[in-house]
Amino acid sequence: MDTQPRFVILEDHPLVREALTLRLVLHFGDMAPVYSGADIDAAVVAIEQSGADCIILDLDLNDNRSPLLNIATLSDTGVPILIVSALGDSTTIRSAFTAGVTGFVSKSAEPAELVSAVEAALRGEKYTSAEAAAAMLADTSSLVELSDQERRAMVLYASGLKMRSVARHMGVSESTAREYIRRLRAKYDKAGAPLPSKTELYRMAQREGLLP
Repeated sequence: MDTQPRFVILEDHPLVREALTLRLVLHFGDMAPVYSGADIDAAVVAIEQSGADCIILDLDLNDNRSPLLNIATLSDTGVPILIVSALGDSTTIRSAFTAGVTGFVSKSAEPAELVSAVEAALRGEKYTSAEAAAAMLADTSSLVELSDQERRAMVLYASGLKMRSVARHMGVSESTAREYIRRLRAKYDKAGAPLPSKTELYRMAQREGLLP
């Protein structure tokens, strides 16, 4: 890109925030993040005021909010979200990608891998480290076969969002989002596992490894 990229760093540990900033400075040149801290709402305000090209997000901000809710809130900004987190189990990684993140890098990764993931995010490309890919492939069994859109609707709706919010995050109409939920419920019903309530949807999403 022609101009210096603008970053948001959402991490609750000051030392880790400083290390991430230093790595970005070493690669992209002297810069200061648009926002650096652990407050999702403050980060959204900063993005609205100054813009951003990449959000680096730790899934565990100790803010008493669901990681998927944080992802959904940030996805409304339209800025690519790169997860840099110690939470690397297959369910967490899979649910994060289903919710709409651009990439996932473990905090145990080499610094060069972080740079590769950031550059991919800035190009609008997905990035999955070998470690994350292996984790996601470790358990791929499913009771039914869902489309990508049905799976994403299930994750967002079961995680607590209202149908209107699910539709907004998916970029579709509310009736279309509702149809995705209707179709996936029909598939589970045919498989002998009816999901009449949101609670059953949530439990099934957990069983299928879509939600932690």
